[in-house]
Amino acid sequence: MSGFDEDVVIVGSGFGGSVAALRLTEKGYRVRVFEAGRRFEDEDFAKTSWDVRRYLWAPGLGCFGVQRIHRLPHVMILAGAGVGGGSLNYANTLYQPGAAFFADLQWAGLADWETELAPHYVTAKRMLGVVERYPHSGPVERIMAGAAEDLGVGSTFRHAPVGVWFGKPGERTADPFFGGEGPERTGCTLCGNCMVGCRVGAKNTLMKNYLALAERRGAAIEPLRTVTEVRALETGGFAVTTQRSGAWLRHERRTVTARQVVLAAGTWGTQQLLHRMKHTGALPHVSDAVGRLTRTNSEALDGAVATRVPDSLALAHGVAITTSFHVDEHTHVENVRYGPGSNLMGALATVMVSGDRSLARRIGGVVARAVRSPIRQWRLGSLRRWSERGIIALVMQTADNSLTLSLRQRLGRLILTSAQGHGEPNPSHLPQAHRAARAIAARMRREGGVPAEARGSWPEVFGIPLTAHFLGGAVISDSPANGVIDAYHRVWGHPGLHVVDGAAVPANPGVNPSLTITALAERALSHWPRRGEEDRRPRQPGS
Repeated sequence: MSGFDEDVVIVGSGFGGSVAALRLTEKGYRVRVFEAGRRFEDEDFAKTSWDVRRYLWAPGLGCFGVQRIHRLPHVMILAGAGVGGGSLNYANTLYQPGAAFFADLQWAGLADWETELAPHYVTAKRMLGVVERYPHSGPVERIMAGAAEDLGVGSTFRHAPVGVWFGKPGERTADPFFGGEGPERTGCTLCGNCMVGCRVGAKNTLMKNYLALAERRGAAIEPLRTVTEVRALETGGFAVTTQRSGAWLRHERRTVTARQVVLAAGTWGTQQLLHRMKHTGALPHVSDAVGRLTRTNSEALDGAVATRVPDSLALAHGVAITTSFHVDEHTHVENVRYGPGSNLMGALATVMVSGDRSLARRIGGVVARAVRSPIRQWRLGSLRRWSERGIIALVMQTADNSLTLSLRQRLGRLILTSAQGHGEPNPSHLPQAHRAARAIAARMRREGGVPAEARGSWPEVFGIPLTAHFLGGAVISDSPANGVIDAYHRVWGHPGLHVVDGAAVPANPGVNPSLTITALAERALSHWPRRGEEDRRPRQPGS
């Protein structure tokens, strides 16, 4: 016996944590996964986003859904919650980034990352069931192709790679991916509600692959347990304290010990723990670089909406993301949809105004538009059938911009705050996103014969961009002066502690990062020895 309750405790069950759970159980380790969110069977997901108790994550208010929303001074963040992490509410979109990502100076000198990660991308695609080209086409796909042509970038248009079991729509079948070892699946019905939670059973969430297989090999997963402390023990190993998620009074605190810990709580959760544990002295050797190079994927969420639902435009029919194009070398645009009835997130949308103006002029622009055409603006802004009238434009960039996160006191509590960091300022708006949204709106008018208009978001009006891909802050580096973890994802100064999630990503990938997080995790875990065997990874200086 090791003297520890577990060999490895994993904090979080998203793309990094799920890989760790499977690969470590395969190597003989005793593994326990703590997940703050709840566990969902297919029928447990909300039918539409209006079922806020099952859709939104606000555990203190009794909402235990899949959609987290966090806010910092410089960005509003959309993230996931539940056993399976972001895979429960992400858009199934699994692109591999271009060469610029692998050549970023933060980590380029440590390895030939594009070559070294290549086999792990292959493994990640196989495990996540990637279909390299979305196999359907309809009005949205035609609109996107036309918008790309109108912008002079038609050659960059493509159908997206997605992690969905298409099969025969609605038909239940034995596991088609892992020789029958995984769960049964149901063919995609193109209902559009991937990001609310797939009630069909077609979406390749982590509960359909990595986590299902990890549990079969003995991994223990505890949902609704929020990790409040990770403390380095003087004799080696760590003590991990958890409490019941959302508890006001009966916290049911418990502590377990483990020889090693994997932090995979998503960028927000992992940074929260690292910052607070450094502050309290529970993890005293965490680098002062924690919080630096926090990335937003240089992202914006804009779009286009029509005043009514034309018969010719089935905008809500399909999976969440189906196509993309590049506005320029650094700017990638994808269409996004919610299914019929899932209109709640439309409350974030409003008139598109130029981000170059002052706050007063931006607000004035919204008011002026409403005064000039009140009926049109009321119809455009209505949440009634919003998902059936609009196309969201998710815009991502490979630009070298970042934030620096730190702790500050507010009302007696330590919370995360942000400041502009290395590189260009994190953008409050993207002119390229506005161009793309206007081109999409123009094609909607031509395709559907109805009034349509480009739309921005309320946070953007106030100079706060939206991102669905919050990354970095505990990045790979050559030394603790330049980052938080080494090339094997071990925390500098605490080599038994590992960061294996989006917080490790050192640069803006300019595409959806889930596949990259999975490939990085596969590489990191491939270097772990089998339980009881010699660890051949180079030792950290002083360890």
